[in-house]
Amino acid sequence: MADTPESLAISAVVPVKNEADNILPLVTEIDAALKEIGAPYEIVYVNDGSDDATPQRLKDAQAAFPALRIVTHSNSCGQSRAVATGVKHARGRMIVTLDGDGQNVPADIPGMWAKLEGADDLMVAGRRMKRRDVWIKRVSSRWANRIRARLLQDETPDTGCGLKLFPRHAFLELPYFNHMHRFLPALMQRHGYRVTNHDVQHRFREHGTSKYGTLDRLAVSIFDIFGVMWLQRRMSRPDSIHVE
Repeated sequence: MADTPESLAISAVVPVKNEADNILPLVTEIDAALKEIGAPYEIVYVNDGSDDATPQRLKDAQAAFPALRIVTHSNSCGQSRAVATGVKHARGRMIVTLDGDGQNVPADIPGMWAKLEGADDLMVAGRRMKRRDVWIKRVSSRWANRIRARLLQDETPDTGCGLKLFPRHAFLELPYFNHMHRFLPALMQRHGYRVTNHDVQHRFREHGTSKYGTLDRLAVSIFDIFGVMWLQRRMSRPDSIHVE
């Protein structure tokens, strides 16, 4: 198969920064989950300027899993930029994103894939049924989701879940801004794509620490919500397009 964009069925895109101990266990699980789908796949890890053993652990994992590709940022640019870089360099028609901390469960991917039913205009957003986080993170996330859903009307109860499945071409149509990964359902709907939710698992972080603070994230999200509302009000789409 040609090594060109969208030459594969699905690409798993995983942004990581200083997640050395989570690399091999998570790659192993992702590879097993994508094999279960039964379609051509790849795993794209974006090393977002790690300064621990993450680069070497990625090379070790690549030796064991040929489907793994590694894209590296020379300096840390944040999760949204890492996701965007991964999608840009991916070769899958569909993209599934996961957090690199191991809290998302790759075994949920086949169920999300089945929900597509061949559609190329649909995003499947994971909804964590039982959050395995400290209480302050759960409470702040619950309030942030309520505020966001009320203001953006994106019908997504858990937009912060890292597990999301969507068409690569749809993502490339979206405007990029920092923290955009938290607003993908609203942005997809803005461009005319459908969004559905899928119940997924969530587990405790076993290795490493979170790369951002709860209060910092909440404060930034409030400003971002108003930015996305501004984008929603300034979108226009034709009902149909004819090319002759």
